[in-house]
Amino acid sequence: MDKNVNKEVNFRKQTNKRTKARWNIAILMWAAIAINYLDRANLSAAAPKIMEDLHINDAQMGIVMSAFFWSYMIFQIPSGWFADKVGHRISLAFAVGWWSVATALTAFARGIGSMIGLRILLGIGESGAYPSNSGVTSKWFPDHERGKVSAFFDSGSKVGTALAMPLIVWIIGFFGWRFSFVVSGLIGIIWMIIWIWYFRDPEKHKYINQEELRYIRDGQVKKDGLDKDQAMKWYELFRYRNIWAMCFGFFTLNYAIYFFITWFPTYLVEERGMKMMNMGFVAMIPPLVGMIGEWIGGWLTDHLYHRRKLSLTVARKINLVGGMLLATSIAFAGMVSSAVMSVALLSISYAGLAIAASAIWSLPGDIAPKNMTSTVGGVQNCASNIGGILGPILTGFIVASTGSFIMALLISGVATLLGAVAYLFWLGEIRPIKPKVKV
Repeated sequence: MDKNVNKEVNFRKQTNKRTKARWNIAILMWAAIAINYLDRANLSAAAPKIMEDLHINDAQMGIVMSAFFWSYMIFQIPSGWFADKVGHRISLAFAVGWWSVATALTAFARGIGSMIGLRILLGIGESGAYPSNSGVTSKWFPDHERGKVSAFFDSGSKVGTALAMPLIVWIIGFFGWRFSFVVSGLIGIIWMIIWIWYFRDPEKHKYINQEELRYIRDGQVKKDGLDKDQAMKWYELFRYRNIWAMCFGFFTLNYAIYFFITWFPTYLVEERGMKMMNMGFVAMIPPLVGMIGEWIGGWLTDHLYHRRKLSLTVARKINLVGGMLLATSIAFAGMVSSAVMSVALLSISYAGLAIAASAIWSLPGDIAPKNMTSTVGGVQNCASNIGGILGPILTGFIVASTGSFIMALLISGVATLLGAVAYLFWLGEIRPIKPKVKV
């Protein structure tokens, strides 16, 4: 009898212990972004060999690099709308499957035309990643964990960028640049299968218990996903000041950060005289420093909000403004004669951008109306990737005309300064949008 009582007590203790299914979801979101950036960075890591093999010059490669952003930008809002409508299990699986196939097909490119076409296809698929992740976060995590989980899943971008360099360079060295795209595509297909098997919304997930579900939902101002109601049409979001501030601020961040994703390897080879293998390892440094900065930033913004009881507005703006000011160090990286000092300044800049990003990807969940987090994430990311289009093209033409990256890096520094000003003065109180009463 005593044994039976003890078993019952132990069972109750086990069932009252909160599960951690949400963090398994976070790991999968992190992996999706890491693969996303592995596939993006594949081109920049292989760029010197592709330019040689396909007879593409610097200005043309700038156009190829930017082609991804044409479709990536255009499909952000549709991808966010699609994710909110059909659910994130379908939307994210579809996105990763699409871009993985496009990545693998890049191995068959024969010239600038086919490279541009395949990069456009890649952009269509990858447009679904961040809007879907922001929506998953709003459903699966309490508000006071949003900064940490946003920092965590977005840090996958730094890991993907960092790992791409030595991994892709190694594959290119032994098997050629075409094989590297096939390997990247297969990794994404494997992730898609795991996501379809594991992911469900919290109320339908078989690995979550009531304690964790209660912890998540009790900690949310909004409770996305419990119904399908939406307060407004997507285009009505543009009536609100905070949406415009989010769009402009993120535009400035993306303008700077995509230097690292597109031109940084070429900068190290052409401007700093590094050999390919050395470049592969040096190019890892800024993204890895950025990853640490983003984790610190995510912890900091949640700590200030949840533990220090600062307003959400102050807690987010400390990251946004401080991070963007730190990122202005990119302006000086091209002016120093030392390659070591240049990489150090670029690493500081990347860390600042990452600290800001931990708050930037918290904003859709903080500000969106109910059940529209993915849509707001898509709106924000759409505007931000105008910077992804302009940056690589402008950098390519500056380098082609001046033979130097100095002016390109200076422009990136000015952009981050403007971003800090926008987040400080343009972005207002951070709280969920309430529809304006129509008169």
